Amino acid sequence: MGSILKGIQQKINYLSEAERKIGNFILQYPDLVPNMTTKDMSKKTGSSEATVVRFCKSVGIESFKTLKLELVRELSQADRQLTDFSILETKGEPFDFFQQVVHVNKMAIESMLSSIDRKALDKAVNLLQQANQILFFGVGGSSTAAYDGYYKFTRLGYACTAPQDFHLMLSTIPYLKKTDVLIAISMSGKTKDVVDLAEVAKRSGVTVIAITNLDKSPLYKVADIHLCTPTVEHDFRIGSIPSRMTQLTVIDALYLSIFHSKGDQVLSKYQDARKEVERLRR
Repeated sequence: MGSILKGIQQKINYLSEAERKIGNFILQYPDLVPNMTTKDMSKKTGSSEATVVRFCKSVGIESFKTLKLELVRELSQADRQLTDFSILETKGEPFDFFQQVVHVNKMAIESMLSSIDRKALDKAVNLLQQANQILFFGVGGSSTAAYDGYYKFTRLGYACTAPQDFHLMLSTIPYLKKTDVLIAISMSGKTKDVVDLAEVAKRSGVTVIAITNLDKSPLYKVADIHLCTPTVEHDFRIGSIPSRMTQLTVIDALYLSIFHSKGDQVLSKYQDARKEVERLRR
């Protein structure tokens, strides 16, 4: 898909008066749109929610949600100099880069309100409540989220593992039960080791939860449940920055949901562990 903003600009004069108000608002405040609902947009532009939907159709976009996700992609590409090698061509002080990091991370996290499917999130939490073992696997930058998941869910009493050794992970799969879960993490959804492990787990009857972007990638296709992150970075980059934040946000949401569901079952364990930490503190 081409530029959303350019497309709106080109068609703005052919829209109805009510639709033009929506188009002009998007062109003037593109950063605000990804976090808005159709109701929010109708209030801001003095139009109806039905007009918002018609506007999307008029500019060749399937739905308001699709418009928001494509706008996130476009805005993130405009900030690509932060995470790819073109940053070498820009000048700035450390605090300038700090502000850029805050901006892109904030935008990426807020954009997840549009990318995450609520039913998929509910289904993932329900499955995790029944699981005994949880495997977390990610490569490169995604390994950070995998280890964070391992750390958090171990504290909830789960038998977890998150080794970087692909062959060790393969040898673990046959011992899993049907109720156990593999959480496969990949920004692109194309990382070979992650996809291969997900396929092995799927053939073994293990549920695969994918934390990946919205593109219909190999990992997306093999997974049972998709917890999708917005596309906020390209593959050719100097490091995972906003994409890592989106992955960690998904892990945190799963962790808090399970903690809430377990309630008193884990609270006393947390308190016992805290007492031991205080006793052994030097």
